[in-house]
Amino acid sequence: MTTILLVIHLMVAVAMIVLVLLQRSEGGALGIGGGSDGMMSARGLGNAMTQATAILAGVFFLTSIGLTVLGTMENRSSVLDGVIETDGPSSTTPQAPAPVLPDLNDLPTPE
Repeated sequence: MTTILLVIHLMVAVAMIVLVLLQRSEGGALGIGGGSDGMMSARGLGNAMTQATAILAGVFFLTSIGLTVLGTMENRSSVLDGVIETDGPSSTTPQAPAPVLPDLNDLPTPE
């Protein structure tokens, strides 16, 4: 359940970032503009994008709370503790041999 909620949370976050970047701003930014020849006017498109951003922000808020509750119920400090489990190198993983260091006593001394 946690993994599904985490994937939804990440998809909502990416969609919200894209929507915010597409909106027209006072400074120019990445606004898509909107001419009069399209399906919607610039004002209608702006209102739709603002509403979509607000809805995605609400879903993001709810998934954040859900992830926190699920993490608390499973006695974890982070939601990612259950998704990424690393126990170190496994016993079946071949290990590289240790490098052989030269003996410093065998080196010639300058005369």
